[in-house]
Amino acid sequence: MSVPTATNGVVERLWQAVADGDEHSAAAVVHDALDEGMSEETLLLEVIAPVQERVGAEWAADRMSVAQEHAATAISERVIASLAHRPDRDRGPVYRGRVTVSCVDGEWHALPARLVAEVLTLHGWRVDYLGAQTPTPHLIAHLHLTDPAAVLLSGSLPTHLATAHAAITACQAVGVPVLAGGRAFGPGGRYARALRADRWAADARAAVAVLEEGIPRPDASAIRQVVDDLPHLADQEYTMVTQSRPQLVKQTLVDLEDRFPAMRAYSDAQHERTAEDLAHIVDFLATALYVDDPDLFTTFLTWTADILTARGVPARSLPAGLEVLAGRLRDFPRTLKLIEQGVTALAEHATRPVPGPDTRA
Repeated sequence: MSVPTATNGVVERLWQAVADGDEHSAAAVVHDALDEGMSEETLLLEVIAPVQERVGAEWAADRMSVAQEHAATAISERVIASLAHRPDRDRGPVYRGRVTVSCVDGEWHALPARLVAEVLTLHGWRVDYLGAQTPTPHLIAHLHLTDPAAVLLSGSLPTHLATAHAAITACQAVGVPVLAGGRAFGPGGRYARALRADRWAADARAAVAVLEEGIPRPDASAIRQVVDDLPHLADQEYTMVTQSRPQLVKQTLVDLEDRFPAMRAYSDAQHERTAEDLAHIVDFLATALYVDDPDLFTTFLTWTADILTARGVPARSLPAGLEVLAGRLRDFPRTLKLIEQGVTALAEHATRPVPGPDTRA
């Protein structure tokens, strides 16, 4: 992500403080920039957000541990809170209305939603920020109490798209429109449209623009079923793969050990990590079935290959795992096609040239 030149120095200073786990220095960097005339919105979206993206990139490259990534995220959250709690904070020229900002149930990446909530507050909205992993029934109960102009539903992990779909439908059933945002909803918001969200926004500023334009309230009397939005689910493949997930992971591990006897000497930690990787593969496979989009599955696989390579794990284990899964799912034609596309994507990814330091995009 490119950062405007005026913020580069602030971004680097904040990154250093966050990487060092120094919360007080991180807060000082941000508040000093505010005192020097940088707007709070710029700090939120052009300083804190890029630093958090860098945290994710450093974790993916195995240059930051999970614990360090969690600590860095916690520092970012507390710095945002310190900005929000300033007595002299400008809360916008006019009161525009009330909205709810919530993460999809199961989604624990809450910082993007928090950034959106703070930016909306700066633009005059009263925001009920519900945070991470909000169960849909509790979200709906809150809507009955507050009757907001819209729900802003945030998701970062595509594996929660089925849950997001249920939340979208439930919100609309009580007459509250849904504005979806976050990487889970795909490039250009393709999955937000597929799941019939009322609107989609690429970022916080886009969300402000959508709300200022206004979102019509949905017809609460219209009862909609999942297959009304996603007719391909009538084949039941998504349901069968999801329901058999525990058995698929367990049996695939057994089959892989038969194929690669060296796996039997794995430590408990190695077995647990392998099982987690297989579970993620099945989850993304099921989600790709849900939205009927092979790109969701193949993108995850090539990303996983890069993660494994960064951690010194042979990425060739992925095609082997997919082959075993295919044997277990041979009665599901749409699933088998997705797996075949995944194997092809991994083969092409493995042969791609590695860009040198002077390569230009």
